[in-house]
Amino acid sequence: MTARSTTVAEALTAETILSTTEDVLRRYGPAKATVVDVARALGVSHGSVYRHFPTKAALREAVTQRWLDRAHAGLAEIATSPAPAPERLRAWLAALFEAKRKKALGDPELFATFTVLVGESSAVVAAHIAEMVDDLTGIVRDGVAAGEFAAADPAVAARAVFAATARFHDPAHAGEWSEPGVDAAFEAVVSLLVAGLRSGA
Repeated sequence: MTARSTTVAEALTAETILSTTEDVLRRYGPAKATVVDVARALGVSHGSVYRHFPTKAALREAVTQRWLDRAHAGLAEIATSPAPAPERLRAWLAALFEAKRKKALGDPELFATFTVLVGESSAVVAAHIAEMVDDLTGIVRDGVAAGEFAAADPAVAARAVFAATARFHDPAHAGEWSEPGVDAAFEAVVSLLVAGLRSGA
């Protein structure tokens, strides 16, 4: 290792590795991208990458987690805002749909790549979905406490809302997100859910 590459390796951070990994994935795709490709792009040995991420799987899981976190940034803030629960629920679901649609339509190659990685990282995805359902549970619970919603079990209701809106956040439906009428369909589903939660409140 040269003096320059030693300096680069010493200055290497996990964030730099993850950013470069994303670039490598965009260039080669998830099937062909390797840790060696990432190291080459960084100008370091693959051992330097492994010091931060001990396995290829760990690196792919970390970059997937980073992508999911960025894709869903701001949802927690909406969930805990002081707005009435029905407004928060609408805003949260709309923000999730818009974030997913922006990723899918704005950078379809990278979206397709991360759809593959998400399929590999079941533990990462399960934890991420649990966080989102927790957001929804908090909104429903607040709505029940304020007399805006009626739900015997806010967690069960939250999971039902998440499942009922899958067309607007599950990558399997990404091909539908640019279709005419999808926004009207989204609004119809959300209105139905809000009305259902309000019934009896």
